[in-house]
Amino acid sequence: MYYKFTDDCLIGVEEIDEEHRGLFRLIGELHDMLEDDFGQDRYDEICDAVERLKRYTVEHFRHEEEYMEKIGHPELEQQKQQHARFCEKINEMDIRSGESDQYALITELLTYLVKWLYKHVIGSDLLIGKLVTVDEWKQKESYIYAEQYVTGIELIDEEHKELFRRIEAIQRIIEQGDRPGRFAEIAEGLQGFRNYVRHHFEDEEAYMKKVGYEGLEVQQLAHDVFATRLELMNLDDLDGAHEYEVEEFLEFLTEWLITHIIQMDKNIR
Repeated sequence: MYYKFTDDCLIGVEEIDEEHRGLFRLIGELHDMLEDDFGQDRYDEICDAVERLKRYTVEHFRHEEEYMEKIGHPELEQQKQQHARFCEKINEMDIRSGESDQYALITELLTYLVKWLYKHVIGSDLLIGKLVTVDEWKQKESYIYAEQYVTGIELIDEEHKELFRRIEAIQRIIEQGDRPGRFAEIAEGLQGFRNYVRHHFEDEEAYMKKVGYEGLEVQQLAHDVFATRLELMNLDDLDGAHEYEVEEFLEFLTEWLITHIIQMDKNIR
């Protein structure tokens, strides 16, 4: 498991990036304490480090949410929910509870912290400041595949093109206006996109394993976050009332793909 802040985690907002670095630094220090010498003489020191990490995380979430509110980030409420669930989880782990194996308990907490943090940063935080209104998104036609997304790996590039093509096809159906069966076509297109994403991630991860890419684990975390988010859209009752919601969802899919390709996939080669 990674315990260091990498360029994959840069979101481009200086104050947030700096606090993310601070979180990884605290996690790394705690990891080093555990690896160095876990004994009674260091137990209190390690417990204090865990508490500092918890406090720092809560403070960071507050700053991050304030920034998102300031810029009108559309994912703010979802981020708040993720932050709240995380705080609830780590507070459940009472390392001073008198458990017989505190080392195992702290190791479990540390593993959860770093996995969650990587998934959250590369799955959600990377989009802070990048999502615009649906109208602005459509005007830019950012759902069109562009030269800047080329990784130089033929299989991956072809599958990326297909992902963008599928998003564009769904958007074109929406733009055609109201007609019988339109929302059934949109639902079918979104389901097809979900299926193709799973296929693409399998191919991409297989390629990374084949070439021994050291960033595979982080990529798998990012893929897991995106695949989970895809399942949130209920395709069973799409109608006119959900049209704007679908377009917001398409914008999220597109901007996530663009950010992921540029900041992560282009590093594979």
